[in-house]
Amino acid sequence: MTREPAALDLHDFEPERERFRADVIQGLRRPRKELPCKYFYDERGSKLFERICGLEEYYPTRTEIAILESHAGEMAARIGPRPLLVEYGSGSSTKTRLLLDHLEEPIAYVPVDISREHLLESASLISDRYPELEVLPVCADFTGHFEVPEPGAPYERRVGYFPGSTLGNFEAAAAREFLAGIAEAGGPGSGLLLGADLDKDPEVLEAAYDDADGVTAEFNLNLLRRINEELDADFRLDRFRHRAVYDAKQTRVEMHLVSVEAQTVRIGDETVEFERDESIHTESSHKYTLEGLAALAGDAGFAVEGVWTDPARLFSVQLLAAV
Repeated sequence: MTREPAALDLHDFEPERERFRADVIQGLRRPRKELPCKYFYDERGSKLFERICGLEEYYPTRTEIAILESHAGEMAARIGPRPLLVEYGSGSSTKTRLLLDHLEEPIAYVPVDISREHLLESASLISDRYPELEVLPVCADFTGHFEVPEPGAPYERRVGYFPGSTLGNFEAAAAREFLAGIAEAGGPGSGLLLGADLDKDPEVLEAAYDDADGVTAEFNLNLLRRINEELDADFRLDRFRHRAVYDAKQTRVEMHLVSVEAQTVRIGDETVEFERDESIHTESSHKYTLEGLAALAGDAGFAVEGVWTDPARLFSVQLLAAV
């Protein structure tokens, strides 16, 4: 039986198709072809990513959940009572529930996600589980401009939540700009609970982004399928292969879609040429040190209020306070 989502007041800033098309054409016209990773997350892409999070090779999700299970009470105590929680890239909101279970009288939860269907499904589940909590979903590209809705009741502190190491998808300057925007929007004293993946053995990293079951490859190729369906393109998915490689100099894993032959692809009335072995760079996932994260936070207008890691220091969750 299909479950009907609860009635929620959706604040809709979903990017329009023309913006999607412009970003795709612009990225594929660059000397080094690239596509914005934010477009991974249509409904199918979001569900594929949920599958990735459960894979044996993909340690970040289970490691971050273990950190939350061990320390969510302490995190909640430092956040303080009656917060407004704004989650950037909320996805399934699985980790959010671990935090909400410990927060003292949370006033409202604002999940922000680019996939409307996935957002409404997850927000409905949260609303059902926490009936006293005001849930205000926002469909938007969280890296762009959108308005955070005000809850009906007053809150003590606005706290952003950015789990899952998504910060690593940003280049350094863009990461600083994004964090600075959160600090400015929240104002002095506001907070940000941030998940970040730490640098480690390249073999562990590459396996996490190129699993044996091929789910990450399917997730990567799904971006081309989405372009075909929404932008009238004719990418042949069997003519591209997934590749993940660790760049030690930039301490990041890169994901690519590699053309297995010379070919021409049509996107609407545009055409794009590919040479054999030419790739489309679809995602970077930067890895950090604790010192590097503290410096980045400081440059963006935050002070580090708390740091939690797993025993092996694979992953970090940090509470930042805007100064």
